[in-house]
Amino acid sequence: MSTAIIFILLLVLMLTGMPISISLGLTVLTFLFTMTDVPIESVALKLFTGIEKFEIMAIPFFILAGNFLTHGGVARRMINFATSMVGHWHGGLGLAGVLACALFAAVSGSSPATVVAIGSILLPAMVKQGFPNGFGAGVITTSGALGILIPPSIVMVMYSVATNTSVGQLFMAGVIPGLVLATLLGLTTWYRARKFNYPRLVKATWAQRLSALRESIWGLFLIVVVIGGIYSGIFTPTEAAAMSAAYAFFVAVFVYKDLTLKQVPKVLLDSASMSAMLLYIITNAVLFSFLMTSEGIPQEMAAWLIDMGLGPVGFLLMVNILLLLAGNVMEPSSIVLIMAPILFPVAMKLGIDPVHFGIMMTVNMEVGMCHPPVGLNLYVASGITKMGITELTKAVWPWLLTMLGFLVVVTYVPALSLWLPKTLGMM
Repeated sequence: MSTAIIFILLLVLMLTGMPISISLGLTVLTFLFTMTDVPIESVALKLFTGIEKFEIMAIPFFILAGNFLTHGGVARRMINFATSMVGHWHGGLGLAGVLACALFAAVSGSSPATVVAIGSILLPAMVKQGFPNGFGAGVITTSGALGILIPPSIVMVMYSVATNTSVGQLFMAGVIPGLVLATLLGLTTWYRARKFNYPRLVKATWAQRLSALRESIWGLFLIVVVIGGIYSGIFTPTEAAAMSAAYAFFVAVFVYKDLTLKQVPKVLLDSASMSAMLLYIITNAVLFSFLMTSEGIPQEMAAWLIDMGLGPVGFLLMVNILLLLAGNVMEPSSIVLIMAPILFPVAMKLGIDPVHFGIMMTVNMEVGMCHPPVGLNLYVASGITKMGITELTKAVWPWLLTMLGFLVVVTYVPALSLWLPKTLGMM
């Protein structure tokens, strides 16, 4: 009974158009103060202890690093390097977009930041070269989603906070799925470009490629700093996030000099407001999780699902459907923070690896960011291309189908996610 009341209350508040974070908080407070005897002090205490986790500190730093890189000319140099490498193949600039998104994803940790940084430079160039607007928008909208799968990833940090899974293991587990998905999106781009005979660029010489690599090496080295630092044990993921922010500041201001010291306060302010928004969502989600646990809902749900006789295969299929439906109405941070504490105990009882489960949830979030009505990447791409959401939805479908096929593979082939962290001795 209490489960139904909680979810009906949450749904009603969300349908009023209220932000999800506020809906979560109000649901918890309304239920606690009208239907339970939980003292208000315990709610306040839970608010503070819930966001006291060391891993949460990584989020503002990764956001700050992403903003420095977005404003600091790193994206432009990565695009030049990607174009010199793959621009001569069918759909040259489109393939360069996929590669540039994968490279930028490996330094930013954010999907919308990747779409903005790469899309705002590459999409006008693609239109100028004769590509249809929809083709470029489809490539960048879906490839930008790599920002939350290729480490570092803010969504993986959220999952770690919600389930106490190792962030380092999650980051390493995301490397191979991220590279496989980037390859599949590239193949889709190449196939469609070849089918419709879209433009190609003149093949770059090795001297031009080396020059482009030299130009972009400072930005690319950040991948080594973050991933190498975590794998070698020099940094924890949170320390790696702080290092990446400091390094991104140094590169943007003193090496590339595309960002002046006068512009730094604005970047800091933008990062602070975005971090505050995410931390507010986390705080309310922590409260919601506290309410669920105190009412015994995850345990009830686990018992119900196991009584139904759902094995790992059926359970994972159900989770995928549930998360794809949730992606229609919520953004990734909220989905992970609400769904993970409910689904995670069931996954553990069925013997599903927590790291594999986290990667599967992350890929689900990627798909959710690329389809309406709440696909965040669609809205970001719409702002850049000035295309309507309906038009964009039609444009992304070939890549979206590729992502759905990849989701099935990631779900039922755990080795894809777990091989690298196991090989590196992290598990």
